[in-house]
Amino acid sequence: MPIEILSDLTELAASWDQLAVGSGNPMHYYAWVSACAEAFSTATDLQVVLVGPRERPLAIAPLIRRRSGLPRLELLGVGTLHEPMDLIYKNPAAVASLVEAVAHLGLPVFLERVPAESSTVAMAKQAWRGRGVVVCRAAPGTPWIALDRRWREPEPPLEAGRRSDLRRAQRKAEKIGPVSCEILSPAPGELDALLDDAFRVEAAGWKGRDRTALASDRARGAFYRRYAAAASRAGILRLCFLRVGGRIAAMQFAVETDERFWLLRIGYDEAFARCSPGMLLLRATVHDAAVRGLRSFEFLGAPEPWIRIWTEQVRPCVSVRAYPARPWGVAAVTADLVQAPLRKLGRLLGVGQ
Repeated sequence: MPIEILSDLTELAASWDQLAVGSGNPMHYYAWVSACAEAFSTATDLQVVLVGPRERPLAIAPLIRRRSGLPRLELLGVGTLHEPMDLIYKNPAAVASLVEAVAHLGLPVFLERVPAESSTVAMAKQAWRGRGVVVCRAAPGTPWIALDRRWREPEPPLEAGRRSDLRRAQRKAEKIGPVSCEILSPAPGELDALLDDAFRVEAAGWKGRDRTALASDRARGAFYRRYAAAASRAGILRLCFLRVGGRIAAMQFAVETDERFWLLRIGYDEAFARCSPGMLLLRATVHDAAVRGLRSFEFLGAPEPWIRIWTEQVRPCVSVRAYPARPWGVAAVTADLVQAPLRKLGRLLGVGQ
């Protein structure tokens, strides 16, 4: 099989998604990866390893070379956005060739939040056998809801107390004014104003105070605008709003692929905190996805207490780090061994929490 290393994604624009379809991950689609490339890399950083012909790829590793500190290869965008991602491949034979090609590059390779069931894990151990060390650790998994018929009912199949909380929140919202939900698939020409609304609402909560809102984070904000434009052109973007008394109280930034609803960003205006607008919007979008026959609702972020209200199901992920038996690999594994106890100590002391 032919193997190439490219520094320009546009050469694969016409063929990329034929490989990504069915992978069950919107981060594998060209819209996401190309937006990451524009926002977080330069042509000299990109190392896209391709197995198969450009017009019909069999496997792709969209990698970026990190040059700060010790050089290493990472999946494009993961180090900044921390979303789950994997190598993109058609079958185990293709990923075996792909991982072998990546190993030949001779640099440490960090693959964070790879699905634990992925063939990448076993193939990485095999490719670096005798030429380095592969370390696999548990990484935060991704919560999800299997949308069976119970989720099509007017009330979600939650614990009775939680259903009561939602009814109470609805009544509080209705005392403020009419309550409505919008689930939009905007055309490119409609996008800017809707994104301005979404960014503004997200910044009106704790993310605004912590300066993690997209309106405050210039790099991530620019990425999500690029991605929204690409996802809108592809017809997969979903911008969702809960309005209370005519004002936007909560928002969701999501995409819909492979019969799944993928929740990427959420936010709510704290002026409406007493009526839990984020939960009311979540109830509406989960119900809508179930009624329309989607297979699952994917939260993507790490399991958190507010998500456990809705589901205990988690797709396990792992971190795969490969250290070649070369100077850069030895330096990288030594640095990681030193940093690991420091991170553990920091957690015990509450540093960074």
